[in-house]
Amino acid sequence: MIDINRLREYYLQGEVYMSQHAENRSRLRGISQDDIENCIETGQIIEQYPEDYPFPSCLVYGHATDRRIIHVVVSDSGDNMRIVTAYEPDTMTFKEDLKTRR
Repeated sequence: MIDINRLREYYLQGEVYMSQHAENRSRLRGISQDDIENCIETGQIIEQYPEDYPFPSCLVYGHATDRRIIHVVVSDSGDNMRIVTAYEPDTMTFKEDLKTRR
């Protein structure tokens, strides 16, 4: 299982990488790298995907720098973290708390 404190440590160590997909989608969605970092720093893991390939990943619920709720999917290689994607959750997919899938 991925631990949020480990993800935060990757930021401190500068061991965070962003996939091209995440970079493109985040830009289109108005989510900055600072927003993603703030989400990891202030957020919580709400789903774990241990079977993801090539590395386990998880879904982090947190806030952008402007306090918008965002979700960030990250993978953990054991040596670093890769940002897979980031988005603003909606109530079509998540319940009102924006943490629990429908």
